[in-house]
Amino acid sequence: MKQAALYLRVSTKEQNTDNQRIELERVAKAKGWQVVATYEDEGISGAKGRDKRPAYDQVLKDATRAKFDVVMAWDVSRLGRSLAGLVQALDDLHSNGIDLYLHQQAIDTTTPSGKAMFQMTGVFAEFERAMIRERVKAGLARALAEGKTLGRPKAKIDRKQIADLLNLKLPLRAIALRTGLSIGTVHKLSKDRTG
Repeated sequence: MKQAALYLRVSTKEQNTDNQRIELERVAKAKGWQVVATYEDEGISGAKGRDKRPAYDQVLKDATRAKFDVVMAWDVSRLGRSLAGLVQALDDLHSNGIDLYLHQQAIDTTTPSGKAMFQMTGVFAEFERAMIRERVKAGLARALAEGKTLGRPKAKIDRKQIADLLNLKLPLRAIALRTGLSIGTVHKLSKDRTG
């Protein structure tokens, strides 16, 4: 009986991995695979590298220790959005004799066609990310062309209020909280005043 590890990921804290878990457990049961481990990253984008996704890093480390035979994930985007990262993960898994099952794409890398499909879906994931980046850039360019100001609005600074609070010898953090300014801004104002 193959031993399977589930890798579950959602991009925001408002989402949860329940649907992914339930469906992957159902598939594992249907295939006669035993789920021996579940790895879960919550609130972490697939664009983040392995070093920023602790559960993903751990599943790949445990793969090198042969703790299971197959890694199961909901879809290719759960693993990542960079083709290079996806191909590296596949190479890491296969060099350790670990297969990959991606539910949405119906990819099972135990077959040559599964390996080819995995690489093609990685290309599309990278393409999708590039398209999002281009749409954001186009939106920013349009906003600038329309004369809109981008970024955070400038904080309104009441220098008299800051001076009064500094004269009271309040901690910079307390002044920042009272005025709605950052500690760095309050620190700079206090230095400007004494310098």
